[in-house]
Amino acid sequence: MASTRHPAVAGRFYVRTEPSLREQIEAAFTHEIGPGSVPTATAGPPAITGLVAPHAGLPFSGPLAAHSYAALAKSGTPETVVIIGPNHTGVGAAVAVPGDDEWRTPLGSVPIDNGLRDRTVAETDASVDDRAHASEHAAEVQLPFLQHLYDDFAVLPISLRRQDADVAQALGDVLETHAGEGAVVIASSDFTHYEPHDTAIGRDELALDRIDATDPAGLIETVEREGLSVCGYGAIAAMLWASGADSQVDVLAHATSGDTAGSRDEVVGYASVAVRGGVDDEV
Repeated sequence: MASTRHPAVAGRFYVRTEPSLREQIEAAFTHEIGPGSVPTATAGPPAITGLVAPHAGLPFSGPLAAHSYAALAKSGTPETVVIIGPNHTGVGAAVAVPGDDEWRTPLGSVPIDNGLRDRTVAETDASVDDRAHASEHAAEVQLPFLQHLYDDFAVLPISLRRQDADVAQALGDVLETHAGEGAVVIASSDFTHYEPHDTAIGRDELALDRIDATDPAGLIETVEREGLSVCGYGAIAAMLWASGADSQVDVLAHATSGDTAGSRDEVVGYASVAVRGGVDDEV
């Protein structure tokens, strides 16, 4: 009998019923800060190998996340989606993959890619630890977007309590052979936390400059040197290492919670980024 992780943040980060959640996802795509329309997924392996998507409550970050998913839908249909995000709770292993067989949201269940999970545990410092995922939202909030676009895919959530270069590069090295072969790596991350809007935008750009340059080591160094509050910087670095040094990066959108659903006095920054591994055409 399959072991299932049930949704932990339904009713808080997103609404808890299927019809309402589909409406909420579609509203993110059509929001004035969003891409403007609900996409239809293209068949075939995606040219996009990696994304950055924010993970706050959908009224706040959903319109920015929608840019990443619109680009992915246009690019193709993944077989496996790896979602790497920070461990906000501080519970569980430093690098944790789930032991459950499937994850459920109000839109249904998604199987875990057991083969890739086993390889990740064998070749990195990752451990199977459901405690790290039990109350964590970083991966969960990405699933409804994917489920709204795709009927059939597997997922591998990875929760990082450690986000140093060694961890990120080891994950990137394992995932690199899968990126572009029917797999996409999503870095689930918000950017600057609880600064005024203009300050947040400027500090976000320090990190986005390194992402745009496909410089994962430089991203980690910049975050540490400047004291940036990019919560998933190690996840982003791992995604960039998985996509490869010759990747093309496209920063699709950049805004703050002050643009979507709140005051500009104290905001959280959000960015949407798409990465193609060694491809020259536009996202």
